[in-house]
Amino acid sequence: MGVKCFFDFIAGIKKIKSNWVLKNQSLGAIITKKEEITMSLYEEYKKDEFLFEDMTAIVVIPHEPEKGAPLALKTEYWPAFPETEKLLLEKGFYLCYVKNKNRWGIDEDLDRKARFIDFVSQKYSTAAKCVPVGMSCGGLIAIDLAAKYPEKIACLYLDAPVTNFMSCPLGCGVGEPLAENNDEILKALGMTISQLISYREMPMDRIPALIENRIPLALVAGDSDRVVPYCENGIHLEKAYEKTSIPFKLWIKPGCDHHPHGATDPSEVVDFILANMR
Repeated sequence: MGVKCFFDFIAGIKKIKSNWVLKNQSLGAIITKKEEITMSLYEEYKKDEFLFEDMTAIVVIPHEPEKGAPLALKTEYWPAFPETEKLLLEKGFYLCYVKNKNRWGIDEDLDRKARFIDFVSQKYSTAAKCVPVGMSCGGLIAIDLAAKYPEKIACLYLDAPVTNFMSCPLGCGVGEPLAENNDEILKALGMTISQLISYREMPMDRIPALIENRIPLALVAGDSDRVVPYCENGIHLEKAYEKTSIPFKLWIKPGCDHHPHGATDPSEVVDFILANMR
């Protein structure tokens, strides 16, 4: 009986671990088949792929490119959930992306993105300012980029953005921890857990810079997100913006978890962006 109980215990642990892996694929993980389907959405457009400062870079070109055309920057998780970006392409936007060293908004990645925006603007004759498209951790990167380089931002589009590291990845509140341990973010930021707990340059701490520079914001989120709970993350943006006259619109999706990203009607987000770019 003792041996049977031991093997039952081991089987239970394996089942728990398997369930944990499936749950925690939710933040930016894309299976190969879905990636192929997603990439096919861009097949009708000319696309330049190259290295920018030794990092993979992509520029998707609209069918009728014009001088001074608007520019959208996917900040992370290329090419996930591209429905809104495809509509932007149809409206004449260029769409670009440069790979990050990690997904936690380090200065090295932010500075590279700023130089990449300048490069794309000069090479393709686009507008000098861009619209960062930030989903999940891509959202925190977009916030940090806009706070550090507001002169390069026309409008922000954020979808279930991480703003509070105590919530994601640590899972200290109502959400689930992103991983079994915190090694990824601690290594990325070069911190101990104690330093992270005391960190006061999280994305939510950078929101005042967005307000000061009057950066318009389109914000999308699900009200049942277990990975990046809105009540611990996006809510900080909502509370800050609703006190101002800065263009701001919020789309909350009832019953929606972290995925799928994107507004129920992406054209509403695109209309907001077009109407409010600085």
